[in-house]
Amino acid sequence: MSALPRSYNPFAEDDEEEHVAPAGPGGAEGADRQRYLQQEVLRRSAATADSTTRSLSLLYESERIGVAASEELVRQGEALKRTEQMVDKMDQDLKTSQRHINSIKSVWGGLVNYFKAKPPESKPEQNGATEYYGNTRLKEAMMSSKEQESKYQESHPNLRKLDYSDDDFGKADLLSSAQRDSYPKNQQLRAYHQKIDTNLDEMSSGLSRLKSLALGLQTEIEEQDDMLDRLTKKVETLDVNIKNTDRKVRQL
Repeated sequence: MSALPRSYNPFAEDDEEEHVAPAGPGGAEGADRQRYLQQEVLRRSAATADSTTRSLSLLYESERIGVAASEELVRQGEALKRTEQMVDKMDQDLKTSQRHINSIKSVWGGLVNYFKAKPPESKPEQNGATEYYGNTRLKEAMMSSKEQESKYQESHPNLRKLDYSDDDFGKADLLSSAQRDSYPKNQQLRAYHQKIDTNLDEMSSGLSRLKSLALGLQTEIEEQDDMLDRLTKKVETLDVNIKNTDRKVRQL
């Protein structure tokens, strides 16, 4: 029958009262089993810490891709806005051309144009025309994610080697008494658990930022979809007016 209790802590504190192992082969077997359990717990804790670090790196990579997609979408919005401004300018120029054609066709047309109120002329767009920044939600999400770019560089597996030797142990000693009580008493195991908790907290924050990016992208896509519908209608109307103007010019 084994001399060890059915359940015991393999990481008993050194300063606690030492249990004297009974002499004989049973005591040696119990000591070997305790060392094996210690090594197994440390191995699994290290593997879990490494796994959470790799997951965090992938999360940062996904966030970086999301920011790049957001920037590309904003550039697309800028192009759509410039296109819409150009279409509006072409429509204004076409209306002016139609007035001139009416003046050329007959004296009566010139009199009508003279007494007819002139259409409001839009001021020409300057080089620094209204810039397109995208919706506020997407802008805030992009700014928040860009602030994490340095952490992505630090956690990328190709740029950072995992090291839990001195730094993490030093951080473990800085814990408050309440936090220290929630971690195992073994210093090495405590460092692993602290690293796992830190990674999980970072993953939670990263997932929250990814959600904000996704919602911002959705809002931006919906706004650009409305812009495309509006631009399509303007282009169709402009095409009809161009054909009418061309027909009038041929009739001169």
